[in-house]
Amino acid sequence: MATFDIDGTIPGSGAYVVGLVGATPDYSSQRRLCIEFMNGEAIAFYSFNREQGVEENYDLSGVTHSDSTITGHFPKAAINGLGQGHVISAFSEADGREFQHGVPVEEAL
Repeated sequence: MATFDIDGTIPGSGAYVVGLVGATPDYSSQRRLCIEFMNGEAIAFYSFNREQGVEENYDLSGVTHSDSTITGHFPKAAINGLGQGHVISAFSEADGREFQHGVPVEEAL
């Protein structure tokens, strides 16, 4: 489960994405775990394995949100293969532009 506490509210118009980037310490293997919104509504919930080029979509029932909190129940398998010592950070994008990146994450597996 990942919970994102955002400043302000989920934008009511346009595209908005929050997510996590998990990587090996040298960043040679990366996973992106994303929740995508359009006009304030969740429209996509997925992970992307960069080295394999594989995207896995999850059921939107795994996403809950209020004005300023977004929670995604990502399967633990989404970060499999990153091993001990992996790093995780959060990001957000608004209308295709990077809004935040490299935000520290408290991880409790």
